[in-house]
Amino acid sequence: MELRVFTEPQQGATYDELLRVAKAAEDLGYGAFFRSDHYLAMSGDGLPGPTDAWITLAGLARDTSTIRLGTLVTSATFRYPGPLAISVAQVDAMSGGRVELGLGAGWFAEEHAAYGIPFPSVGERFDRFEEALAVVTGLWKTPVGETFTFDGQHYPITDSPALPKPAQSIPPVVIGGMGKKRTPELAARYADEFNLPFASTDAAQTQFDRVRAACTSAGRDPESMIFSNALVLCCGTTEADIARRANVLGREVDELRANGAAGSPAEIVDKIGTYAELGSSRIYLQTMDLSDIDQLELVASEVMPQL
Repeated sequence: MELRVFTEPQQGATYDELLRVAKAAEDLGYGAFFRSDHYLAMSGDGLPGPTDAWITLAGLARDTSTIRLGTLVTSATFRYPGPLAISVAQVDAMSGGRVELGLGAGWFAEEHAAYGIPFPSVGERFDRFEEALAVVTGLWKTPVGETFTFDGQHYPITDSPALPKPAQSIPPVVIGGMGKKRTPELAARYADEFNLPFASTDAAQTQFDRVRAACTSAGRDPESMIFSNALVLCCGTTEADIARRANVLGREVDELRANGAAGSPAEIVDKIGTYAELGSSRIYLQTMDLSDIDQLELVASEVMPQL
């Protein structure tokens, strides 16, 4: 089981704060540093404001050296897929091949309204998402010296030189969510990893099974898919520490114990074990308090060795 750090900078973060967490995660042995791709806080004032996901990752690509970097997840509504493929390829090259692209259809209507971004219907968003996956991966797969053409309804591509190329042959693609039909089908076709955030073990089992079935239907070995989960982190060695960290999150301890990676290190080892039994091999620990490096150190010293 690999533990990864997952942050939500739309709640308010500077680049320097994110860099501090990313470097700590790297030094402590976490597998990756991921961040959300949002432009509006879900609660609170969000000061000093959001940071752009791919600008952040470009900086981290140069300011870190070994930890993997990615988004959970980039919204397909925010960026045309051609320029997105260029951005991700460049950041991958800047990092020496450490980037992963989490990509989703987009869901948060208010942030689109707040920054003038079109927000189509659910059906159209998924149509655009599907085309974006085809374009981004198609551009990366096109051999140097050849061109890429795609007859898309939303994103037609004509004779693209499909440059630049990423350092990796194709950066891993992460898809996730609870959609019953199109999400598993798209994951089976395009994803290296399927991620399910903040879901119970029963919900995770159901959705993982849908993805496995979609892989089989598509002629793909389900074992070739990496399965992962995201859980909010609230770890402490004493009840007082756990309660203090839960209060910072604005959550109740009992609720976090039920729905997150919360409690003592031993409790968190047990919780992660329940997801491992479902086939999950990566846990993204949602880290909301970017100043609390002590919590990441505790998990690294007391949880990681038990996994």
